[in-house]
Amino acid sequence: MYPQSTHNWPISTAFAALMTTASIPAFADENNVAPDNGAVSVADVEKITVYGKHNQLIMDSGTATKSNMSLMQTPAAVVVVDKLLIDEQAGTTLQEALRNVSGLSQDGNNYGVGDNLAIRGLGVNYAYDGMYGGADLENSYNPTRTMTNIESIEVLKGPATGLYGMGAAGGVINLIEKKPQQKEAYEMRFVVGQWDNYGVMFDATGGLTDDTAYRLVANYETSDGYRGLSFERSELYASLSHEFSTSNSVLFSGAYIDDEVQIDSIGHPVRLIDLSLIDSAPGNITSDDLANGDVADGGLQLTEEQRQTLADSLTSTDGWQPYDLGDTGLISPLSTPNDGEELRLKVRQDLEFGNDWRLTHQFQYRNYSTDYIRQTSAYNYIYHNRNGVINLDPRAPLIIDDVLYPFAARRQEYRSISAEESTWQYFADISKAWSAGGLRGEHLISANYEYRDMTYTQYSIWDADDTRSDPVPYILDIREPNWPTGEFDDYNPSLRSKYDKSAKAWGLSLQEVLYVTNALTARIGGAYSGVKQTYQNQFSDGNPEFDADDNGFTYNLGVNYKFSEQFAAFVNQSKGRTAYSVLGSLNGEDDRPDSESESFDLGTRFTAFDEELLASLVWFKTSRTNLRYSNPLFEDDPEDAFYNIDVPEYYYDERDETEGVELDINLMLSEQWSMNFNATYQDAVTNPGNHALSQVEEQTKGIAQKFASLWTSYSHQFDGLAFPVKFSIGVNYEDERSIAASAFGINYAIVDAYAVLGGAISYVGEKWNVQLNLNNLTDETYYSKALYLGGLPGESRNAKLTASYSF
Repeated sequence: MYPQSTHNWPISTAFAALMTTASIPAFADENNVAPDNGAVSVADVEKITVYGKHNQLIMDSGTATKSNMSLMQTPAAVVVVDKLLIDEQAGTTLQEALRNVSGLSQDGNNYGVGDNLAIRGLGVNYAYDGMYGGADLENSYNPTRTMTNIESIEVLKGPATGLYGMGAAGGVINLIEKKPQQKEAYEMRFVVGQWDNYGVMFDATGGLTDDTAYRLVANYETSDGYRGLSFERSELYASLSHEFSTSNSVLFSGAYIDDEVQIDSIGHPVRLIDLSLIDSAPGNITSDDLANGDVADGGLQLTEEQRQTLADSLTSTDGWQPYDLGDTGLISPLSTPNDGEELRLKVRQDLEFGNDWRLTHQFQYRNYSTDYIRQTSAYNYIYHNRNGVINLDPRAPLIIDDVLYPFAARRQEYRSISAEESTWQYFADISKAWSAGGLRGEHLISANYEYRDMTYTQYSIWDADDTRSDPVPYILDIREPNWPTGEFDDYNPSLRSKYDKSAKAWGLSLQEVLYVTNALTARIGGAYSGVKQTYQNQFSDGNPEFDADDNGFTYNLGVNYKFSEQFAAFVNQSKGRTAYSVLGSLNGEDDRPDSESESFDLGTRFTAFDEELLASLVWFKTSRTNLRYSNPLFEDDPEDAFYNIDVPEYYYDERDETEGVELDINLMLSEQWSMNFNATYQDAVTNPGNHALSQVEEQTKGIAQKFASLWTSYSHQFDGLAFPVKFSIGVNYEDERSIAASAFGINYAIVDAYAVLGGAISYVGEKWNVQLNLNNLTDETYYSKALYLGGLPGESRNAKLTASYSF
């Protein structure tokens, strides 16, 4: 049976259920909402939005297809996280909400800047209601996205070039924003938590006329942060909807975010000892194992006493796991937070015309700028082999005046970065439902164009291992750092990079959704897209300008079969292409083509208990090409013994591949009990290029093989209380992750697996909602992110109190 029209949905449901869906009206008739003579709370409005039935939002998501397909009909891997689950976990950022989606994890070695998440081990594209909201594409200078104005999160796994334009290979994280409501509603929210965490939020919505409604959301939050990872964030969101007629509506929206987020790009570092040169196991290494190389090679010659000092400092985890610094952080006072400022302005129109034709088009302007100073490098060398030479300066233990410092950090660099990106983007989706005989379907024609203009400047200062700036003092002991004094500019910074770059992307796609029978549905889509990049180097003589462009065809083929109303299976094959890097340099000669990606999914979905249970199990295989890696023979320091700039700095022939299984379960059997569970097993590997040091396939850095999350809530009515008390508990598990770096002789290094417990207690009254969240209940020591040759410590046990008042 052809799916029923969604035009009679309550207005709040229509808003929440994917504004990118071309077939779903942006604004439904507010008369369908239950009448109310007075104001209602925002919380009540949003509860109607998600919970006409618990899984209604999930069942009717159209992210994957931009069609009227319900999730049980959709031949693609898509997961939706609703507002109630986000609120129960008190997740204020996208980073905290990722636990609820299988296959979604932290990207490896992201230096702590921005979100930088991964789907199935590959990068992701971020969107707000289907429009660009920042992507990795080797552009990590983006904000940490918050949940302040988010109604739900929709995750499409696999490439979607035809429907979503220039994006990443792993998939799309689509953030559905709050929309204006005709019902007058107000909410105040207050947050108090560990490490001087304070916040206040105000949310107001209502009708200005019978055809016009507004929404205004403002938020401020600040925290000193665990280990000094502070943040301060101010946000303002405004939107205005107007319905000219039942077939013509428009939505204007704007967002302004100003945030400062401290960065820890080193975390707890691995002490660099090449264990492949030593026969003894870690923890049993003696001074004899740390033998000097040949004098003729030029390596540092250590005395017996100095080698003994090094040996005495070693632990059983050195050389393959981060050194536990406790609460100590390698965040210098010269570093500054990522000071980001974002402005988004968007207009959307939904128009019905002709014989059941529908046009949804959106125009958006986005500007993001950032300034910060971060540390990098700061390596603690113990025993290192570089190009056949053991302990060749500056990759050697630090000795000053014949005194060896076994915990010293060398080759420390500070980078002062200023970046700005402006984006103009237009999307148009034209759709029509049709029937011919016993066959039904939906046409979709999509067109997109976007223009990005970027500027980037980087200055650097170093310690005495590099002579291109005045020297910053060595860190003599990473356990008790001696920090430099003064300001960054006091050290005569060196300009390392300065350029202007633009990227133009366009695409045209055609899609046909077929309802062949009541059980069988299919989707066939094809797109032709192109990317052109222009790069002007302001750093080199003459400011040379280079261009690169590429284009090609991508497709999506999927079939879904419903064996019953409760069980369906699907198969999907898709191919995508996109710019691999929007910040990468061009030289006009060996610029790499666009990155291509492929994804194959074989999945099943199961629903029961009147759609209060929804589960999916998906086997997938996906890959991405044209990965960049450094040439170990390239060295641009003229004082280095191996100085060589006559070879390529990078190669571009690595390949990421991931194969695995994902399980997602959403359950709400009653008003008292709900549960979300997801689990992922994946084999994410990097196939080395022809010039890589090692030709061995290895686990993709920072990507876990296994991870899972459980969150469950139960409400109980106590005698004497007017309303029930809700108890929630959850656990997050993540397997070990690789942080190896063969260029430093560390061919095997990991951060350990971990499991972290959390919970919440909440009381929801008629107007008040008070909730206490307890995180890391057992005070587990673990690493939340994999960094380059290190790990970022996860937060210790902490609490957060959230109180909201609706009126």
